[in-house]
Amino acid sequence: MDGNAWQGTTVENDVRAHPASAVDATYRKVTLHLIPLLFVCYVAAYLDRINVGFAQLQMRQDLAFSDAVYGLGAGIFFVGYFLFEVPSNLMLERVGARKTLVRIMLLWGATSAGMMFVHSPAMFYGMRFLLGVFEAGFFPGMILYLTYWYPANRRGRVMALFLTAVAIAGVVGGPLSGWALIHLDGLCGLKGWQWLFLTQGLPSCVLGLVAFFYLDDRPDGARWLSGTEKAILRDQLQHDKDVSTAFQRHSFCDALKVPRVYSMAFTWFTFICGVYAISFWLPALIRGAGVTDPYSIGMLSAIPYCVAAVTMVCISRHSDRAAERRFHAAICAVIGAITLAAIPRVAGDLVLSLAVVSVATAAIFTLQPLFWAIATDYLGGTRAAAGTIAFINSLGLIGGFVSPTVLGWVKSMTGSLANGLYVVAALLLAGAIVTLRFRRTSGV
Repeated sequence: MDGNAWQGTTVENDVRAHPASAVDATYRKVTLHLIPLLFVCYVAAYLDRINVGFAQLQMRQDLAFSDAVYGLGAGIFFVGYFLFEVPSNLMLERVGARKTLVRIMLLWGATSAGMMFVHSPAMFYGMRFLLGVFEAGFFPGMILYLTYWYPANRRGRVMALFLTAVAIAGVVGGPLSGWALIHLDGLCGLKGWQWLFLTQGLPSCVLGLVAFFYLDDRPDGARWLSGTEKAILRDQLQHDKDVSTAFQRHSFCDALKVPRVYSMAFTWFTFICGVYAISFWLPALIRGAGVTDPYSIGMLSAIPYCVAAVTMVCISRHSDRAAERRFHAAICAVIGAITLAAIPRVAGDLVLSLAVVSVATAAIFTLQPLFWAIATDYLGGTRAAAGTIAFINSLGLIGGFVSPTVLGWVKSMTGSLANGLYVVAALLLAGAIVTLRFRRTSGV
């Protein structure tokens, strides 16, 4: 379901069933209880996924890795992720979010910390693959989990609050990673990049245990909600089910036959190519502008992510208020494509490079909450939601393998990222076109 399909009926239902002030107060309470912990968990997840972008500033030289080796290792994470994501999300629906989170976070935290022992390309590939296997299901699991609590007309802003963790991971991770590379280098006989993996991996294990004892699988089991507040949540979510269409009756196997599922997966693939072009290569782009000190690279890399954190929230809120998703997403994709293609043109000018990269990062990262608001409007509350959300995400995340691998290969062959960035820009334009073709109302 997209846009105007739900705006009027949802507001009417809010007024008829419960006072608007009570509904707003309940969702403020839910947001304050859930989002901070989920946000911190996703910051940890994203740091463990992309910290290899900073580690490679030292790691490649110490281990004699080429750009192609690094690009393949960065991308192979998503092969393991792809293979195990759907089973993980189906398991979440069966056993609950708490048990799923503690399993995922303990295993990925230990594996991320274990990256400190990498000493060969084969081990690098193997550990990155295992990291993908163990983290599989976290992101789509959290997207599914939010549909258990929030109706369609509130998901844009809450998705943005959750997904700004990606931007904040860049804000925090850049300076933290740069500091670790310099100031921890040589401590206890370990290199800076080894300390980087260790210090950013172990906190995920702790957060997994915290999530197990803090979160509730569903609203009905939340002891911190009153009976009236639980009733409000039930009524809001039931309204979504009442206005849903034929997809409500589909099973996961049925959903695999629906063309729109694959068009959404393709769109997510193009957006992910843009996200990871920024995430994995931002340090290298800044170094290409003439900055050589790792700590300075880390500090400067925080700037684009700060801008992205603001735009993700503001544009998603506007999307909720306007009850429109497609044009918001398409415009961001076009801006991201133009600025991504412009990056090679401004290389060498640090100020101009940072300005262009900041606009590109803001536009591309804002695509994430907008896309998942569209997808969960269509799928949330249906029998097929758990498997289909994971299926769309796993197909789309092939872009996380393709983007860094292609960029690494292109840089090894040509000495420049330019041609690779042009390819990613073209994919973003294709994603914008497909997004505009999504039907405005839900249905198969």
